[in-house]
Amino acid sequence: MKYPVLIVAAAIACLAMAEPAAKVTSRVFFDVEIGGKKAGRIEFGLFGEVVPKTAENFRALCTGEKGKGQSGKNLHFKDSVFHRIIPQFMAQGGDFTRGDGTGGESIYGNKFGDENFKLKHDRKYLLSMANAGPGTNGSQFFITFIKTPWLDGKHVVFGEVLSGQEVVDQLEKVGSGSGKTSQKVVITNSGEL
Repeated sequence: MKYPVLIVAAAIACLAMAEPAAKVTSRVFFDVEIGGKKAGRIEFGLFGEVVPKTAENFRALCTGEKGKGQSGKNLHFKDSVFHRIIPQFMAQGGDFTRGDGTGGESIYGNKFGDENFKLKHDRKYLLSMANAGPGTNGSQFFITFIKTPWLDGKHVVFGEVLSGQEVVDQLEKVGSGSGKTSQKVVITNSGEL
């Protein structure tokens, strides 16, 4: 009789320690083309209550509403590429200034700080900020293909894929161990829903 009670108590303790699901505060989309052919639409939910500054940066970069940035380029994901895709890891994009992972720009200027690390990389299809170290968030982001707990405390999770998981799965298929894609992957349009 003791063991079932212990199991129930352990389950309750685990649930109490689990992170609550983040609330989606806005929805945005990418229309994606792979190798010159339409692949479909990915819809994202952004967690604006937990990471408002990071979510707003991504939302505004989806709409392009902020115009040109300090780089002289449009602050917009439209026509940018996924420059790095590693199967069983992630797809990275958002460098609309150079297209190779060395550029990008936030709506707040060049870079902005890590808002917080409350949300964890605990499942596939999460949106997180790519960076070059602490406080270097710009416009680059990645979508996870698996759980990536080694990134917790280093990269800010700010959203998730709500629909179009099959498109994300197509991205993974054109990646490689080095991150070089076998076909060009373009965000042909982006915006807010």
